[in-house]
Amino acid sequence: GILNFCANNYLGLSSHPEVIRAAVEALEKFGAGLSSVRFICGTQSIHKDLEEKIARFHQREDAILYASCFDANAGIFEALLTPEDAVLSDELNHASIIDGIRLCKANKYRYKHMDMQDLEAKLQDAQKHRLRLVATDGAFSMDGDIAPLREICQLAEKYNALVFIDECHATGFLGPNGRGTDELLGVMDKVTIINSTLGKALGGAAGGYTTGPKPLIDLLRQRSRPYLFSNSLPPAVVGCASKALDLLMESNAIAQSMAAKTQRFRSKMTAAGFTISGKDHPICPVMLGDARLASVMAEDMLNRGIYVIGFSYPVVPKGKARIRVQISAVHSDEDIDRCVEAFTEVGRKHGALP
Repeated sequence: GILNFCANNYLGLSSHPEVIRAAVEALEKFGAGLSSVRFICGTQSIHKDLEEKIARFHQREDAILYASCFDANAGIFEALLTPEDAVLSDELNHASIIDGIRLCKANKYRYKHMDMQDLEAKLQDAQKHRLRLVATDGAFSMDGDIAPLREICQLAEKYNALVFIDECHATGFLGPNGRGTDELLGVMDKVTIINSTLGKALGGAAGGYTTGPKPLIDLLRQRSRPYLFSNSLPPAVVGCASKALDLLMESNAIAQSMAAKTQRFRSKMTAAGFTISGKDHPICPVMLGDARLASVMAEDMLNRGIYVIGFSYPVVPKGKARIRVQISAVHSDEDIDRCVEAFTEVGRKHGALP
């Protein structure tokens, strides 16, 4: 009797019957796990097939699987960048990008959130280094805002830099065919490296990947420590992610359905008097400011059958507490309306609305 409005299950594929069936079939054929890392006996046909499918989906040359996108982010910067290089990172990038950058010996620059003037200044300063890599989330998970990739790619071209994007909150549903932020903004041929997850829209279980130029993927297979020293992805996870990609490449209907549902929630909540951060993204942060208010409102929402979670410091900056709502393709219009009604009742009760 409870509606889940806080999962990363953007496309509803974690409960899709075909996805579940594919996982069961892989489990029965290949077992619970392979008891090995990839380079020993952990590479089966399904892993190679999924990597090929990911590369095709993103229109890139090759791909490499990890246990999570956190591992993909931990594994790329150290393998790719040397003390002669520079990495330029948005200040609000995901913790896994920050941790991955900490592991490498490159010169580190942090530019203000989505501030292109500051990024250009940092790129000018970084010209003295051998290679420059701009790293950004495609869609930022806390605020639901989308990186200005067109401008980032223009600056990268001007200053001879590479562009890396983390697409965990974009893969599968942003863009006309769900390819992600680079498709949405028309720069698929400008972004060099994509890291993303299988644990959100693409089945919701686990797993991550890097996709990009084949020489980079070859390098990661030899040098990326989370890949070399972590067990291979379990067959059931590979099976469900592979089927999820099949469904997306067969039809863009599921991805397209997200836009209308997201717009419905955002417009109705705004009309009710709430401030919703971000733009046109199914991450819909209901900005409340006060941590205690976010917590008690979320509790009251659950009592009304709506499962949402309050976010406060240190997950978000002080004074920017919010309830982060996430819309899914499996939410009906009635579900969305019920959620808005509950928010309105609870907001009035606690003084968040007049």
